[in-house]
Amino acid sequence: MPYIMEQDRIKFYETLFNLPIIRTPGELNYLLTVICKEYLKYSISDFDAERYQAHNDIIGALEGCKLEFYRRFTAKYEDIKIRANGEV
Repeated sequence: MPYIMEQDRIKFYETLFNLPIIRTPGELNYLLTVICKEYLKYSISDFDAERYQAHNDIIGALEGCKLEFYRRFTAKYEDIKIRANGEV
């Protein structure tokens, strides 16, 4: 995961900490899709048209996020469940 510097995170704090509670997978999907659309929109400069690279960047970031979430959170949860319920 690309851990960004603390000073670079500040610009996101107000927005992130004031999000409404995300209650459903549909709401989570919607929010992630809107963020990706905004990235795509602003990746196009005055001189550039939409490019595959921006799409690739988005997909790569989502995949990296997925893997990091699994590594940091899901794997720990699975370890707890293995201790509680035993191995498969």
